[in-house]
Amino acid sequence: MTGTALVDAARALDAAGFMPQKSGNLSLRDGDGFLVTPSGLPYAAMAAADLVPCGLDGAVKGGGRPSSEWRLHAAIYRARPDAMAVVHTHSPMATALSCARHPIPPIHYMITLAGEGGRRGIPCASHATFGTQALAEAAVAALGTGLRAVLLANHGVVALGATLAGAVALAREVENLAAQYLALRAAGIDPVLLTQAELAEAAAMLGDYGRPI
Repeated sequence: MTGTALVDAARALDAAGFMPQKSGNLSLRDGDGFLVTPSGLPYAAMAAADLVPCGLDGAVKGGGRPSSEWRLHAAIYRARPDAMAVVHTHSPMATALSCARHPIPPIHYMITLAGEGGRRGIPCASHATFGTQALAEAAVAALGTGLRAVLLANHGVVALGATLAGAVALAREVENLAAQYLALRAAGIDPVLLTQAELAEAAAMLGDYGRPI
């Protein structure tokens, strides 16, 4: 069931346009390691048996070739014991912002779902080449101990959650927030950012509703 859910989530994100050209990858914590989507296989053709089990050191425990971003997933699981699932997408609006290395500021209360009460918005990690340990470290540094989503410079989005459904929902919300922010900028309108007090009130009102972890 775990593997099937991961494949279903990958296919749904692909169908939504979040994973162009076989990009992006998903994983689930599994015992003392994790299951990750394989490298180079179209999501429509993927089955649960194609998922690759890895240790937290990245060592492949079975057959198959893990996603080139296995280091990213492994590093997040090592650094964040609260992360049970990791979703990495190339969703178009958020990726566009990442190419400008521009964070998403607190324009809407839903940004609180990304962690730390929305106070930091959704930052953009420093740039590093895809698939490298440097990228993994940049993402972990940007996430810190409290954020659940960040942009990856000139690359895309990474979101984590206590459940796969939560991580997927957060990745979708990051794209929604990015679209709203870009629409304002395209219209030449400066957004009015939420204050710390407004964010705190919104976070308290949301409580655990829709919260990804």
